[in-house]
Amino acid sequence: MRERRRFDVLVVGAGPAGMAAAYAASQAKIRIGVVDDNPRPGGQIWRGGVLKAASANAIPWFERFASAGVALLAGTRVVDQPQPGLLLATSGDETFELQFDKLVLATGARERFLPFPGWTLPNVMGAGGLEAMVRGGLLIANKRVVVAGSGPLLIAVAAELQSKGAEIPLIAEQAPRSRLSQFGLALALEPAKLVQGAGLWNHLRGVRYAASTWPVAALGKEKLEAVVLHSGGKQWTEPCDYLACGFGLVPNLELPTVLGCALRNGFLAVDEWQETSLKGVYAAGEPTGIGGLDLALAGGQIAGYAATGNIEQARRCFGARRRALAFKDRLERAFTLRSELRALATPETLVCRCEDVTLGRMKDHTSWRAAKLATRCGMGPCQGRVCGPAVEFILGWQGKTVRPPVFPAQVEDFCGDDEPSRPDQST
Repeated sequence: MRERRRFDVLVVGAGPAGMAAAYAASQAKIRIGVVDDNPRPGGQIWRGGVLKAASANAIPWFERFASAGVALLAGTRVVDQPQPGLLLATSGDETFELQFDKLVLATGARERFLPFPGWTLPNVMGAGGLEAMVRGGLLIANKRVVVAGSGPLLIAVAAELQSKGAEIPLIAEQAPRSRLSQFGLALALEPAKLVQGAGLWNHLRGVRYAASTWPVAALGKEKLEAVVLHSGGKQWTEPCDYLACGFGLVPNLELPTVLGCALRNGFLAVDEWQETSLKGVYAAGEPTGIGGLDLALAGGQIAGYAATGNIEQARRCFGARRRALAFKDRLERAFTLRSELRALATPETLVCRCEDVTLGRMKDHTSWRAAKLATRCGMGPCQGRVCGPAVEFILGWQGKTVRPPVFPAQVEDFCGDDEPSRPDQST
């Protein structure tokens, strides 16, 4: 028998955007639920402790979230929407029906991986993924780690890995120095970010930061031994124990797509109140645009206030969102992926690693759907979360379909009970 829990406002995602939305909504003194698949709130950016540069911002929000009196369903994944106003969620062997009047989607983002020869070797990892493993106990001291890809995340990851004893010979950033310089000058408009960036660079004194540089191959027999890097028309081999590689972020849109929310330019379309195309369904954070922490917090607060009818409080956050959107635009201009990266993968390079599908086999087809029917690309455990964005960038294919369950689930989770759902007894 499933337990049904009812909330006036349900927030999916307990990262900064979700925490801000839950806190804002809690001011209305109604039933607020927050569901997240991690054991603790904080999302990827505030997972298990942060650098001192970010702690000053994180701690107040953890305190606000703790004081909000929301019901946190940690370690829980939303897998389907059986009917409007009702989500199906699983946690271990338990299944929940989560009923809501208003919904806030703060589903976050994940790293974008671009395939290149050798990218499936052990110890070639996502930049954020390696950072998370180190926070979880992976010993990185005295290991040589090359950090490569694109975006400010590379600097934050390198600083944290170095603080844990890793040797960082190089940060390879694909963006050209001219765009990086313009971005750096624009940080003068963001004093807090300028101070945070200076703190990170203080950690990284002596580390080489190479613009217009990217990996073209990972070398090794049983595991990674070296990475081949390209810069200025030349290539060289850099010995390393780990390659932490990520080419920006892509939004987690699987659940919003299943719900039927409209997209615009690859992100959730929202109005000034952060409401999606579905009435009563709001969104905040990376699903609405990759813009960093400030945009997530501002958008989360607007969504939480608007969902509870507190329009005046929501409007007071418009200025912070406007400034954060300006920063998002500068971020996009600085770290747009260069066209040369589309040629990293060779015909023999695996693109869909779950189903062992090479780029050459995919190029035999003209669309994602056709390739999927013929090769099973995107049908493995990740359900296209890794290969989908890569193929979209390399081949320009659109239209990756999403069907429930959003995450792996047992068949019995979707079977109707003989008995009616047990109502939630909480107040």
